[in-house]
Amino acid sequence: MEKKKQVAKIGKQKIISLNMDATFFFERAVQSLDRYHYDKALKYFRRAAEFEPENPVNHCNLAGLLSEMGNYEESNRILQQVLDTIDPTMTECYFYMANNFANMENFESAENAIVHYLENDPAGQFLEEAEEMIELLSYELERPTKLNGIKSREGLFEHDKARALLEEGKFAEAVRIMEKLVKKHPDFTAARNNLALAYYYMGYFEKSVDMIKQVLELDPGNLHALCNLAIFYQHFGDKEKLSGLLGLLRKTYPYHQDHTFKLATTMGILGEHESALRLFKRLLKTGEAGQDPCLYHYAAVAAFNTKRLNEAERLWKQAEKLDPGSEIPKFFLNQLRRSFVEDIKPMISYHYHLPFEEQFRLLDKTGDGIPEQLTRDPLVRSSFFWALRHGDTDTKLQVIQAFSLIADNEVKDALLEFIIEPEEDDYLKKIAIFVLRSIGVEGPVTAVIDNKRMTVPMSPFSQNLPVWENKWQQVMDTAIRQMNKRYDMVQQYDLETLWVEYLSRVYPNTPKITKIEGWAAALEYLTAKMHRRAVSYQEVALRYGASVATISKNVKAIDEACGLKQKMTAIFAKLPALENHDPEL
Repeated sequence: MEKKKQVAKIGKQKIISLNMDATFFFERAVQSLDRYHYDKALKYFRRAAEFEPENPVNHCNLAGLLSEMGNYEESNRILQQVLDTIDPTMTECYFYMANNFANMENFESAENAIVHYLENDPAGQFLEEAEEMIELLSYELERPTKLNGIKSREGLFEHDKARALLEEGKFAEAVRIMEKLVKKHPDFTAARNNLALAYYYMGYFEKSVDMIKQVLELDPGNLHALCNLAIFYQHFGDKEKLSGLLGLLRKTYPYHQDHTFKLATTMGILGEHESALRLFKRLLKTGEAGQDPCLYHYAAVAAFNTKRLNEAERLWKQAEKLDPGSEIPKFFLNQLRRSFVEDIKPMISYHYHLPFEEQFRLLDKTGDGIPEQLTRDPLVRSSFFWALRHGDTDTKLQVIQAFSLIADNEVKDALLEFIIEPEEDDYLKKIAIFVLRSIGVEGPVTAVIDNKRMTVPMSPFSQNLPVWENKWQQVMDTAIRQMNKRYDMVQQYDLETLWVEYLSRVYPNTPKITKIEGWAAALEYLTAKMHRRAVSYQEVALRYGASVATISKNVKAIDEACGLKQKMTAIFAKLPALENHDPEL
């Protein structure tokens, strides 16, 4: 019996729509590039440009890939189209075109393009590369290149000097130069970008954002400015503006190594670790960049933050190999090994320096002060300046003490500014004034103490002491010289405060100072006790060359005048009992 054939019933089909916009095709293009599928990447870049024909970035991405593939004529056609119909101000296109012409051995056209770039580009992003090309073209054409002027070199000497200061962490000096420079040359976008960076390092966030916005008014596509602005939006927690800017940065495929590095570090800071890792690995494949330990560190951080722990370990080992004298790769390798054992995987900063807390721990451990290379490291210095403005009280106290070891003009400027801030803690300001005196600032300074703006003399000050005698200063100087290596700046400040308080309380019946060392030793002994440090009369007597009887008598006099025993008993009552507590006081 023949079976009846039935038509299968077709239910409602579930259709998943793909949002195929420019971003979709850009991401596909980048994925193809990572797999070295250049033909597919080319197709996707073309599609991205078709979806957003007015966006010059899409066209430049396409032109860059065509150039890498050796299709220089097509690359130049697209770059010329950008200049003719989309954005005539994108002078960097002339630099890209000059490279393409040179690769085609069309040296006359390459010369015309590179001259146009140098004479019209205000930023000078590719200035060094352009000058090298001029030298090559002069050799090939057997004649010098006629160049009327280099636009970006206007004020370049001052800019180079300011950049060098910025790289040394001398932010205030760099700011002074660049503020004058941008006033004289308002369209000097590179100087404005670096000025914004200096403001940011110093903690002047509003000034920094304002300067970045000025750059983008002059050059809306400036990648450095866009990256910096994105970081600022993240800092301020402006998620809406950050989201829009991130969308643009995700679609950017940098043509030049400098831009690739800037975008990679930015994406890492913004938490876009997958994008950062892809860009860092692309840089590591190049010649000179592949020998930079910092770059291996950045790539390792991106790998760690994307849970690729084995890859992170390999990259940090390479950084250690390239930078064997540095503690940085060693520190992060130890952190990585701990994460394997403890299964704790916190996010790690992309900066190539030790974490702020670790820097202070090492300083406390060695007691030798800050190594010279650290005092010149802009990231280390910026972390200090940043913490002085935005840290908690304990961190600010540590920074002020660290500044006593750096002791340069930047530190003096920062502390002089700190002591006039009404919101800052008065105790911190008094220690800052003590540090300023210890590092050579002479004469009175202006400070806001007890919400009052006043002039503070640089000698120890008390309203109850109308004079300050030379013998009193000698006592304090003798004690601080002896304490210098063993006591921190806070403890030295407390010694001075104790001495001034004692003299103020007994004035005008101050003691006749005959044995300076005996009073200095008494001050150190009492200061050590206040900070719960083990000390004996015999120890200080030996170091100061004074008798135990003299020191003991002076300790008793200071204690009775200042009520130290009662103060310290109250303090110790709140603290855990100490083993081997010295009962002498």
